[in-house]
Amino acid sequence: MITLVKQYRSVIFFILKFFSVYAVLTWGYSAYLNSFQEEPDHLTVMVAEQSQHLIQMFGYNSEVIPHESEPIMKLLVNGTYLARVLEGCNSVSVLILFVTFIIAFTGRLWTSVLFVVLGSLAIYVANVVRIALIAIAIYEYPHYQDALHQIVFPAIIYGLVFLLWVLWVNKFSSR
Repeated sequence: MITLVKQYRSVIFFILKFFSVYAVLTWGYSAYLNSFQEEPDHLTVMVAEQSQHLIQMFGYNSEVIPHESEPIMKLLVNGTYLARVLEGCNSVSVLILFVTFIIAFTGRLWTSVLFVVLGSLAIYVANVVRIALIAIAIYEYPHYQDALHQIVFPAIIYGLVFLLWVLWVNKFSSR
């Protein structure tokens, strides 16, 4: 048993560090969300409003309004209610996963900090762009709504995270 622990020490350390960091960040985010009772959290509102502005830049009339009875934002394009922007749409849970992996797969401190900041910014921007583009796509092609939301929507954000992880492991981590 001791031989196995020594042999797989780096893997065991990675797993322990990953789940510890993930638990702490998730707990912190849950505490943040719990501070909002019946209204959407500030990050979700910000993402919804930025998506709205981007949709307008593409030439569509767009509006976001708080839902009457749920802690979400309603996203309308040309007066058509198309999407609910809720906590899961603000990309924080994806950012937590991204940051956790970078911390667990150690690199130099300043390189890690810079990669986390720039990678998080890239994920955040990609998230706003994907919400705007998918809202427009659902408006233009409503019969593809399920495929857009269930396949394209997650593929964009998780694809970017995967590419950032590959870049991190191959170029910057201390493996």
